[in-house]
Order: sequence, then structure tokens, then C-alpha cells
Amino acid sequence: MPRSVADRPVVGPVAFLGLGLIGGSIARDLRATSPATRIVAWSPEGGGPRAALAEGVIDASADTVAAAVEGAAIVVLAGPPLAITELLHAEADTLRVAASAGATITDVASTKTSIVAAADRAALPFVGGHPLAGRETSGFGAAETGLFRDRPWVVVKGAAARDADIERVEDLARLAGARPMRLSAHEHDTAVAAISHLPLVVAAALVEAATASDDWPAARVLAASGWTGMTRLARGDPEMGAGILATNRAATAERLRAFRVAIDDWLTALSDGAPDRAAGPDTLRGRLAAARAALEDAPDD
Repeated sequence: MPRSVADRPVVGPVAFLGLGLIGGSIARDLRATSPATRIVAWSPEGGGPRAALAEGVIDASADTVAAAVEGAAIVVLAGPPLAITELLHAEADTLRVAASAGATITDVASTKTSIVAAADRAALPFVGGHPLAGRETSGFGAAETGLFRDRPWVVVKGAAARDADIERVEDLARLAGARPMRLSAHEHDTAVAAISHLPLVVAAALVEAATASDDWPAARVLAASGWTGMTRLARGDPEMGAGILATNRAATAERLRAFRVAIDDWLTALSDGAPDRAAGPDTLRGRLAAARAALEDAPDD
């Protein structure tokens, strides 16, 4: 039987390289569930760490990556995917020094294949991570305690990771209230392409299609919760979204091609002009009923 958070060992000092929504929310959870844990943070501009220090969420704001990771048991790379791959390259020597002193390197980005590959090239004891929770707002100011409660936290073993590294990252996830789930980088990226990255592209395309029409001014006035829900992802940080899509191009494109086939089928169904009172699988009602049933059979979000 899995041990409760109270039964888990307290993780050692944690260093965050980047402290926005995700990193900041983890730091808040650590402060709440493991107050003795020392937390240090660094970011390129320093705004998030300064704000977190002022609130007492972290213990120190570092001026350099080297100062942040000194003495850390876990180093959390908490930026956009492209920024993380660049950091793994630019600070490889610094991170190897931290690793040689016993640190585990992990991240919290939304894609895994390119990041794990970059960490493997740097010969780091790396465990990729992805807590599956978030929102369209960004920055430390949007961080909140409990964001990851009972959410999956994907854990991906890098080539040089040891069992102790994996266990340490899983402890971190549990302290944040999440449920660790081990996958390969490919399994992760293929899955999130369907449930996260395809919806991002669809939301952006929906906005493009709707706002390009001549009647958009009238439609905008009429827009309600359905429009808001469908376009929520398009309201997110463009830099973050572009980095996610750029580091998971192939899997997202494959899902988009499948979506295009489904859209073509809907166009055919809408174009035949026949009354739709029957409940067969190929009717409008049948297709809507099948979609609803598929969602009802899925686990709760």
C-alpha cells in the first residue's frame, strides 16, 4: 500500500530554476507540507523569486544558477520547454557539479522527449516530470497552493537516472499532493498531444475562423460560456504555447490529422440535408450521443 505524505521522508533542499505558475505552486505546496525544507529560486529576470521571498514562500533568491543549486537535493527546471532545453545546454557544467554532489535534476514542462534527450546528452541524473494541472494565466502571481492536488504527475526516467532519483521526484510530487505516474517520454508526448496540445491548436484555429468572419462583431456580443470554454487555451501565454508545440510537433500533427478526418466527416453529415430524427451511429444525434458516451466513460478530469 502506498505510504501517505506524512510517512514519506522530507525531501532535501530544493532549488527552482524558474518560478512562475507551476514552479511557484510547487514551492507553495512545499512550504505548506514540508516547512523545514529549504527552498531557493533563481530566474533570468528574478521577479518571481523576489516576490516569493517577500511572501516567505522561499528561503532565498539566488543571483546565479550556481548559487541556486549549491547544496540542493533536487533541482527543478521550471520554465517553458525551449527555455529548459537551452538551460540544460548553457548550464550543463553547473548542473553536473550539483549532480556530482548528490542532486537530482528534474523539470515540470509539458513535453518530455526533447528535454530528456538534452539532459541525457549532458549526462545528468535526470528525471523528467510533468504535473498535469495549470491555467491560462502565468507567472508567480498566479501560483496557488493545492493546484496539483490529486492530479497525475508524470515521471520519465532519463538514461543516467538512478532509482533514488526517481523516488526523490516522486516524493516531491506527493508532497505537492499529486499522484506520480511513470511513463516513457514517447508515451507521455503522444498522450498529451491528444488531450492538451491538439486542444490548444483547435482553440487557436477556432478563434482565427470566428474572428475572420464579417459577422464577428455581432457574434462577439452573443458569445457566452460555450465560447469561453472552447477558447480558454487560446488565452494562454503565446511563448509557452509555441514552445510546447515546437517540442512536440510530430505527435501534435498526427493528432491534428485525425481531427481533420473527423471534421471532414462532420462536414459530410451537415451537408446531406436529410432530417435527423433517427438515432443511428452516423446521424447527427448518433454522433453527439457517441461523443457524450465516450466522455462519460472516461475518468473524471
